[in-house]
Amino acid sequence: MSNQKMIIFSGAVVGALGVILVVLGNPANMGICVVCFLRDISGALGLHRAEVVQYLRPEIIGFILGSFLISLLFGEFRSRGGAAPLLRFFVAIAVVAGALLFLGCPLRMVLRLAAGDLNALVGLLGFVAGIYGGTIFLRNGFSLGRSYPQANINGFLAPLTAVGLLILCLAAPSFIFFSTEGPGSMAAPVLLSLGAGLLIGALAQRSRLCMAGGVRDLFLIRDPHLLYGFLMIFLVALVGNLYFGFFNPGFYEQPVAHNDGLWNFLGMFTVGFGSILLGGCPLRQLIMSGEGDSDAFITVVGYIVGAGIAHNFGLAASGAGVPTAGKIGGVVVLLFLLCVAAACSNYRLFLSGKGGVKLDAGN
Repeated sequence: MSNQKMIIFSGAVVGALGVILVVLGNPANMGICVVCFLRDISGALGLHRAEVVQYLRPEIIGFILGSFLISLLFGEFRSRGGAAPLLRFFVAIAVVAGALLFLGCPLRMVLRLAAGDLNALVGLLGFVAGIYGGTIFLRNGFSLGRSYPQANINGFLAPLTAVGLLILCLAAPSFIFFSTEGPGSMAAPVLLSLGAGLLIGALAQRSRLCMAGGVRDLFLIRDPHLLYGFLMIFLVALVGNLYFGFFNPGFYEQPVAHNDGLWNFLGMFTVGFGSILLGGCPLRQLIMSGEGDSDAFITVVGYIVGAGIAHNFGLAASGAGVPTAGKIGGVVVLLFLLCVAAACSNYRLFLSGKGGVKLDAGN
């Protein structure tokens, strides 16, 4: 199967599963959401105490293990890392803060739009604008450095962690938190969720599915082929939502969403911009983690920690809207990302001879 056909097929499967998992019990318009599911895992591990969003989501476990197994099968598992891991960790925290202002990752944005949530269209505009902003820095030499081959144990940490989370999910010990109400309590059966995650993980690894990468490539090299997968996600999910009666067009009364257009836009702007700095969207980071990329795995850990911080400090939005703390936090993380982009590109921040800080547009 050609790469383009694989991308289209992968998108169709993801779109179908995004609706089927809702039918099976996942929250409405949230059959799959990488950031929301990582937030639930963060809560299950006790990193935040928002009782309505705590669950060890098997889909996330499946994404990593599916990617791991298929990359081993095709000889593409390579343990590598070392490209500014600590900086990636903090950028990931900023990205997840933006995503929780919008209430979803790029994948959920597409699934929300396919269910008629027009707030997701505002988020899409912000996401594309953020990616465009990121490409400006890419054209001016932005880089977090190169990764290097590492001992295999580094590459195995992500799949081993996924196995550990699966054991905890199945055993459900008392020190793991599980929601009894709210979105965290809504879940498809464990084995079906795990199976869906394994399939998506394998297909995303083979197709290199990444929405941030698709829009980036369209801007940089006029290559839209990665976007075909997300177009298929939208089309197949749209058909599924129409069939099951989930399609509800409009801005108001959408599941796990708010209609504050400014923060829907800025939240996804942050996600798009930060994803370009990181080299991939949240789904892509999970897939690369399974392939042995320890930089991607530290990014995933940053997402989990960031979700805990967002809820503990009252930064995350809800159906009622965006709290004041979330608006302040949203500005702070966006400024942080701009500083990182400038510092790691040809627009360099450096100390002048007099001890002051100035901005240089050269090398």
